[in-house]
Formats: sequence, structure tokens, C-alpha cells
Amino acid sequence: MLLAGDVGGTKTLLGLFRPDDTRPTPVDVRAYPTRDFDSFVAMIDAFEHDTPQHLRPRAVVLGVAGPVLGRRARLTNIDWDIDADAIAARLGTSVTLVNDLEAMATGVSVLAGEELAVLQEGQARDDGSVVVIAAGTGLGQAYLHRVNGRLRPVASEGGHADFAARSDREIELVRMLRERYGRAEVEQVLSGPGLINLYRFTHRGSGCPVVSDLASRGAPAQVSQAALAGRCQFCVEALRMFIDAFGAETGNLALRGVATGGVFIGGGIAPKVLSAIRQGSFMQAFLAKDPMRDLLSRMPVRVILNPHAGLLGAAVRGCEDP
Repeated sequence: MLLAGDVGGTKTLLGLFRPDDTRPTPVDVRAYPTRDFDSFVAMIDAFEHDTPQHLRPRAVVLGVAGPVLGRRARLTNIDWDIDADAIAARLGTSVTLVNDLEAMATGVSVLAGEELAVLQEGQARDDGSVVVIAAGTGLGQAYLHRVNGRLRPVASEGGHADFAARSDREIELVRMLRERYGRAEVEQVLSGPGLINLYRFTHRGSGCPVVSDLASRGAPAQVSQAALAGRCQFCVEALRMFIDAFGAETGNLALRGVATGGVFIGGGIAPKVLSAIRQGSFMQAFLAKDPMRDLLSRMPVRVILNPHAGLLGAAVRGCEDP
């Protein structure tokens, strides 16, 4: 068996998988609040205690929400370092670290059926490249370039690129973000904390009957739920701005990667607000990129519904490694 991990700023998934010809089979998968542990090795200790399986995997692959440099990675949204050598010493096996979106991208080829929601059918080219974007605690982006007939994942930190305003309203948002952070980056709009920034922007000078504590971990979900239920007009506008900007940035990534093989939207937020995404403004913003509208209109666009897609991708990567 192999041990896979999807290490996020809020939650970490760990799972033992049995390699298979078509797709790794999960044997034991567990979720842990990342901030409850001082280190990843301490989390490994907890997993070993919790699982009835014998924890001696033949390989370990971890998708980490942050840049991976050599044998070390640092999470972007939590003060945590992950050392592959320390984990290897603890488990006595090989350890591979990859960016979490690189892991998710590796797994998209095995997703099918009810694991995907279609936003645009498109016409996937067999020789085309693929892109993946995921909004959650942060915003991740990755590319799958076609090399010698095979898709090869490439990580990026595109979520920390500058946010591009497309309207006078978004220009006002950029001014607020610059006042608060010194610059406006995409993740400050398209993430859970980004939705809170949009809440602050739309509620300026106005109260909210729904959300009382913006510092709570559940605040982004409260904003989106209030918007979907129509309980607060300012929450409705915040979610609308989020959906529009998400569609535009997904289109940007699709153009940068020339994603004629497909566009995949992952992360924890998209499935929860799928009804709002389906209302049309997401795809309108995705396509509103003349003179490339025709190219974008032929790209398949899917929302990943499998909440373990990143973990599965890490397991797929583990099956590929010797």
C-alpha cells in the first residue's frame, strides 16, 4: 500500500491506498484539522494510532498547499514546514512532496461520472493541454501540458498574482484591497478569506442580519449560504462578485494554458455554490475574452465534485513513482 496526503491550511486528508490498474483504491482515509498539530510528523503519529492498518507504506506522496522547494515545503496559509527527509526517517520509506494543485491535476484523468459537473460540454482535443483551478482556504492553479502524448502536471503560484479588475466596481474593490493589504492579489478575492473581503466591500457602512463574527472559520460558508438563500442583499452581491471574478480568472488560466484538453474547477467552494455558478455569469465571464471567445467556447469545463480529488491525485502520483 501507499500513503497519500492532501495537506491544506485548514484540513488535511491522509489515506492508505491499494494500487490498481485503473485507479488507486482507498483502504483507510481520515481527516484532521491541520492547526491541531504542531507538525506533520505528529499528524502521522495520530494517523498510525487511528488506523487499524499496518503503517508501513511502500511510498508516501503528499500534496501540500504551498510552494515545494526540493525536499521541503512551507504551507502558505499556516506557519508549517514539511520536511520529506523527516517523514522518510519516521516511516522508513520514500517520500515525495508536490504542490497540492499539482496533485489534484495528476488525478483529473481518473475522475468520471458523478464526480464531475459539466458547465460547458466543449470538444476536448486528444493533443490538448489541461488546466486546474481550485478555490478553498487559498486559490490554487496548475497546468497539465501534453508532452510526448502524455499529460505532465506543472505547479504554479498563480493565486498570488495580481487581481485584474474588469469593471468600475472591481476597481473600487482593488482600492479597498490595496488599503488593507498593500496590493490586490487574486487569492484575496477568490478563496474563503477572499469571500470575506468581498463581504467587507459590499457591507461598507451596512449591518448584516446573518454573519456576526467574520473571524470564525465558518464565516465564508455563512456568507455564501445567506447569499444563496437571499437573506442579505449585500451577501448576494458579494457572492455574485465572487462568481463573476471566478469565471474571469478561470478563463484567464484557460488562455494561459491553451486548455483545449479541458478545464477543471476544484476546491471546496465551487461544489457548495454550484447552483449560483450554473446561473450563467460564471461562464459569461469565462467566455468574455474576444478575440479568443471561439477558442474558449470549445474547451470542456467541469467542476470537480469529489471532495477527495487532491488526495486521490496524490495516490495516482504514488502509483506512477517507482
